Amino acid sequence: MNLLDTIDQTNLPKHLAIIMDGNGRWAKQQGFLRAFGHENGTKSVKTTIETCAKLGIEYLTLYAFSTENWNRPKLEVETLMKLLINSLKKELVTLQKNNIKLNAIGNLDKLPKNAQKELLDVIEKTKNNTRLTLTLALSYGSREELVNAIKIISNKVKNNIISLDTLDDSIINEHLYTQNLPDVDLLIRTSGEHRISNFLLWQIAYAELYFTNVLWPDFKEQDLYEAIISYQKRERRFGKTSEQIK
Repeated sequence: MNLLDTIDQTNLPKHLAIIMDGNGRWAKQQGFLRAFGHENGTKSVKTTIETCAKLGIEYLTLYAFSTENWNRPKLEVETLMKLLINSLKKELVTLQKNNIKLNAIGNLDKLPKNAQKELLDVIEKTKNNTRLTLTLALSYGSREELVNAIKIISNKVKNNIISLDTLDDSIINEHLYTQNLPDVDLLIRTSGEHRISNFLLWQIAYAELYFTNVLWPDFKEQDLYEAIISYQKRERRFGKTSEQIK
């Protein structure tokens, strides 16, 4: 049976986020260096992006490089940055062909200058695309994001730009990297790990979580369908009772 035929097109997650985990372990299982796993992981990235566009998912956010990843071996970090630059150059045509808009969140100033340049160039060239917004979380950490937001808001309160009486969720949202994105509906993590790893902590408050043992380079179209089917079988109550939402 084709899993695609079982997906309810009227109940897709509007915003899908993925923690792409397992590249290193995948490479080790094959007897190769971790860099080989990262290179093969880019194939799963492309498949996932194209599948989301085909399905009609509006927002896709990929955890590509965390603030903690800077602590990895220098060679691995350099490899990841080179992969980022090469992928951006290579996939611009694919993004344009599929009407996909590129976005990025995180402390982008920490990226190498050539990576920043390539990233901003692709963001500019795809800014008018409307089919899918693809967000890369790069040099991203949710705690850092929240601390930065608190600092900015505190300064505005101090200078009477924001009143404490009016401070609410919406104002905090406006000061996050993700200010132009809706909350996450479905969060997928590959490789069998069951943790969030400092990713979109505020934005996943009511997200459905899906964990799979599949390592990221092995994550295929059918695996994405399985995650969405699992999501569609769940009852999203947002704090209400089952009776209230029926």
